[in-house]
Amino acid sequence: QVQLVESGGGLVQAGGSLRLSCAASGRTFSSYTMAWFRQAPGQDREFVAAIYRSGGIPNYADSVKGRFTISRDNAKNTVYLQMNSLETEDTAVYYCAASFGYIIVQAMGQLHLYPYWGQGTQVTVSS
Repeated sequence: QVQLVESGGGLVQAGGSLRLSCAASGRTFSSYTMAWFRQAPGQDREFVAAIYRSGGIPNYADSVKGRFTISRDNAKNTVYLQMNSLETEDTAVYYCAASFGYIIVQAMGQLHLYPYWGQGTQVTVSS
């Protein structure tokens, strides 16, 4: 069992940056694949980025490649999402998610594979 708490959201102008954090409870954080998803008003929740328990090569949605960076600090039980060059289209509630099992790269964007979710943090990008 793991509990996730996101922080770091807020209001930023287009072109700006934000760093989201997701703090996880439990002693097995290093065993989880961690991911970020987002949901804009009236839209389905969509995959943003994911990272394996050992780090490795992260996986990103095409819409954020080159702008967002996911990272994790297993000693701090925390996963991060550094968001640069933000666009108005990035406005959404951002959710942290965790999966204890191994997920192949091609399936990392599938919501149903992540049983643990945070409550979300709002990111608003103004023009």
